[in-house]
Amino acid sequence: METGNGKKATYQFVLAGMAFLLFVLLIIVLKLIDVAPIGPEGTSVGLSHMNGAFHTLFDYSTIWYMISKVAGYLMFIIPVFFGLFGLLQLAAKKSIKKVDRPLLALFGLYAATAAVYVFFEKVIVNYRPVILPGEEHVEASFPSSHTMLACVILSSAFMLFGKYIHNETVQAVLQIVCVVLLVVIVIGRLLSGVHWLTDIIGGILISMAMLAAFVPLSKRKRKYKKIS
Repeated sequence: METGNGKKATYQFVLAGMAFLLFVLLIIVLKLIDVAPIGPEGTSVGLSHMNGAFHTLFDYSTIWYMISKVAGYLMFIIPVFFGLFGLLQLAAKKSIKKVDRPLLALFGLYAATAAVYVFFEKVIVNYRPVILPGEEHVEASFPSSHTMLACVILSSAFMLFGKYIHNETVQAVLQIVCVVLLVVIVIGRLLSGVHWLTDIIGGILISMAMLAAFVPLSKRKRKYKKIS
């Protein structure tokens, strides 16, 4: 019989599978339904009426593009922080097997995210609805990498700050920062006009799949030190 924790882990993996299937289904729909060349340089996009209407509503905005870009740079402080923390543990314990399970799961999550990013740079589903300043040609846009990275990095950090930060005030401040950055980046990409609506949805779905799998994989098997 499964324990309570075992059932929770099963539910999390089922959720991960459902989110991934929805992500794959979205790709299939984008390649087959209502496909039209409404993008720059004659590039086509699926669900063109919905995507086109959304892009007409939120055309390119330099302000929102820069806001989401700067917020994106700020969030990369987090993987650097946890990377250094993990390296310190590895140096102290002299074995990767002794590094805290949540940290190992986190690095696996980062690796999976990087793999997804590289994959969709090579396998193009959609191109951007605009050619960005300084670029000569339209770039790949599905899934929204900023959305995916923000959801993965900031949501996982929110969880791990709750595990590792002993000081409740510091913990609350860091978690609030994560939420604010996440909202600013996702909303910023929506309003910046550099993505189709389905690019944002795809970024959310694939990040949900990876995060849902991350939760049970990060469950600790032993005690670990608090950061503060």
